[in-house]
Amino acid sequence: MDITQLNPLSLLLGQSYDVNDKVVLITGAAQGIGLELAKLLHSRGAAVAIVDLDGEAADKAANDLGDRAVAIAASVADRDAMEKAVLQTIEVFGGLDIVVANAGIVPKPATLRTMDGTAFDRVMDVNLTGVFNTIHPALDSIIAAQGHVVVVSSCAAFAPGMGGAPYMISKAAVEQLGRSLRVELAPHGASAGVAYFGIVETAMARGTLDEDELGHEIGGMLPWPLNIRISAEEAAKTIADGIGRRAARTIAPSGWEPYALFRGLINVFLDSQLTRDKRVHSLLKRVEERGGK
Repeated sequence: MDITQLNPLSLLLGQSYDVNDKVVLITGAAQGIGLELAKLLHSRGAAVAIVDLDGEAADKAANDLGDRAVAIAASVADRDAMEKAVLQTIEVFGGLDIVVANAGIVPKPATLRTMDGTAFDRVMDVNLTGVFNTIHPALDSIIAAQGHVVVVSSCAAFAPGMGGAPYMISKAAVEQLGRSLRVELAPHGASAGVAYFGIVETAMARGTLDEDELGHEIGGMLPWPLNIRISAEEAAKTIADGIGRRAARTIAPSGWEPYALFRGLINVFLDSQLTRDKRVHSLLKRVEERGGK
C-alpha cells in the first residue's frame, strides 16, 4: 500500500489491524504476560518469535506452540544480541510486523539512599534501555510493513515511587518513549502504543508483593480499586486487542483509568499526604534498616 494513501489521523484514532499472517517479536515471552500474549497472538494466526533470557523456557514455549513459532535466547540489555534476535526473526519468517517490548524486572524494596547502585543500573538496563534495544533494530522493518509497536509501561509510571523508585522511573521513561515513537511512526503509516498495567498475577508480582514482607506492606497501602489484581491472560488480551485496533494506549484493570486521566491533580494531593503519613515513614525506615542490597 502506498503510504500517501494513509491518513495519519486514522492511526491516531485507532485503525483495525488483523494479526493473522503477521510476524510478531515478543520479549520476556517465556513466562507471564509475554507467554500468554505469544499464545494468544499465535492462536489468532500470527507467527511468533519468543525472545527470553531463559533459553530453555523459550524453547519449551515455542515447541508447545508448534508451527509459526521460534525461540530466541537473548537479554534485552544486550544491544548486539537484540539486533541478532531481530535479524533471526526476519530470516526465519521473512519479515517483522509487530514488536512487543515486554521484558522487565523489579528491584528489591529499597530507598534511593540505601539501594545498591548496580541494582538501579540493572533495572534501567532491562526496563528502559532494553526497550530501546528491542525496538530500535526493528523499526525499519516495522515501517516497511506499516506495522505496530507496543511498549509495556505500567501504572507505576504515574504512581508514587517510594521503596521502588527505579521501577517507577523506568516505566515513566518507557511511557514517554512510547508516546514519542507513536508520533514519529505516524508519517510512515506505522503505529505504536503504550500498555499500562496495575498488579498482574505473575511470578514477578508475587515475589515483590507477596513473598517479601516489606513489599507486601507497601502493596497493602494501595486502596481499592488500585489493589485489584488481574491475571497474565487478562493482561495479554488487553495488549492483543490493543494491537488489533492500533491503540495508542491500553490500561488494565479499569480502576486505574480515572487515576491515569487525572494524575496531575491526584498526585499533588497524594504526594502531600504520603510525606506526612506516619505509616509510610515507619515502613520506609524499616526498608532502610534492612538495607537495599
